[in-house]
Amino acid sequence: MDKARDTDMRWVFALLAAYFLVQIAVRLAMPPTLGLDEAEQAFRSQWLAAGYGPQPPFYNWLQYAVFSLGGVSLLSLAVVKNALLFTSYLLYGLTARMILKNSTLAAIATLGLLTLPQVAFEMQRDLTHTVAVFFSGSVFLYGFIRSLKKPDMLSYLVTGVGIGIGLLSKYNFALLPASALLAALLDPPMRKRVFDWRTVVTAVTAFLITLPHLFWLKDNLGFATARTLEKLTDSGNASYAMQVVMGSGSLVLAVIGFCAVTLLVFVIAFGKPFLSAFSGRSAWTRLLERMMLFSILGILLLVLFGGAAHVKDRWLVPLFFIIPLYLCLKIEASHVEYSNPLRRLLPILAIIMIAVPGILFGRIAAATLNGDYERLNMPYAQLAAVLRQQGEPAAVLAEGSLLAGNLRKDLLPATVISTDYPGFKPAVSISKKHPLLIVWPLGATEGNVLPGRAAEWLKSVPELSSIAPEISMIEVPYYYARNGDTYRFGYAWVAPAD
Repeated sequence: MDKARDTDMRWVFALLAAYFLVQIAVRLAMPPTLGLDEAEQAFRSQWLAAGYGPQPPFYNWLQYAVFSLGGVSLLSLAVVKNALLFTSYLLYGLTARMILKNSTLAAIATLGLLTLPQVAFEMQRDLTHTVAVFFSGSVFLYGFIRSLKKPDMLSYLVTGVGIGIGLLSKYNFALLPASALLAALLDPPMRKRVFDWRTVVTAVTAFLITLPHLFWLKDNLGFATARTLEKLTDSGNASYAMQVVMGSGSLVLAVIGFCAVTLLVFVIAFGKPFLSAFSGRSAWTRLLERMMLFSILGILLLVLFGGAAHVKDRWLVPLFFIIPLYLCLKIEASHVEYSNPLRRLLPILAIIMIAVPGILFGRIAAATLNGDYERLNMPYAQLAAVLRQQGEPAAVLAEGSLLAGNLRKDLLPATVISTDYPGFKPAVSISKKHPLLIVWPLGATEGNVLPGRAAEWLKSVPELSSIAPEISMIEVPYYYARNGDTYRFGYAWVAPAD
């Protein structure tokens, strides 16, 4: 056990709050270009729906509400993401404090989330729905553990909320409550909590939260799952045996990739006692072990019977984010002697907390030296500023959601339509004073012609179908351009004939 004094968790939460405020500031200091997931949020915030496509709608609903209050802006996007992340860490810390007797270990478990690359780095880079599933996993874990340790009506309600918003965040979240249920059923004292009548509150709460999306999913199941299944099962026409080998191998690599850094950091922080800690056993370590085991078995079933050939490490977020907590539980259960691991851990965490925003900003700024341009180097805001000087469009037809989302932010209040999302068909009044603006990356076509999907869309509008738009080109410098490098766009203003 630790020879040092207990750790006050309040300083841990204060440190994390400061860190996420820095992350917001860093994102605002970067170019105002939206990444792929950010652009999706901006584009789809034009309407509220029970479902939008391959990803469930929780994050879209939340971002829609914040945009409605604070406007469509980079700040609104950054605040939602970092508020969810901070709340996730907070709930994780409260869960750790609930079942770890040693508050220093609870602090290490909480800060240990920063050692998971998929949580600390990838979620800041350009992920939204994965952030939502991490948040909902933290909500569920808090409610579930509380229901097992000191059950009350609130704990069962929180568990239901976690399940509901988890299923509305990513469909693979279903493995977490399923694994937790099976794991608890194997422990007699915990089994009593599962069969408590208040479990009905959990089930009803989860059902009511997911109900609007379930109605949508009933009629759009193929649309919602096609792209995910395509990514998951793309084995290049391999035989069944080879597909199983590919899927199993990718699962092993994903688990290793998810856990390796955390294991290394814990070895450094605790030294040799950490290696002895794996012999430690308790009801809580057994519960988390079974949860992870059932999760792996669930994925293996997808490999064996669902054709899964590729498992990405970030898909493991709702299943293996419990690793830091599990390791601290093992250490406590083993009763090994260790001395002030926070002293060795904090310098590593300081490096991570400086490196993550530094890398995020640096990879964009480095383009001025190496000419390697990321999505955030794209000059969408500068393009919008030039186009706005030419006129005020009633609607914008953009080639792709990335461009559409950025123009949605930068050409408000114009309605933005994307050629890759034909389901959004708003009623727009197009006139000579407020015409239609078509925009596309010039590389999408050969020569001065409209992209195929834009041309088809134009023909589908009776009052515009006979118009041959005059096409123009514009070159706009990248953010952090090297030697004045520019990106070319094509655009056309289209108005109905007299």
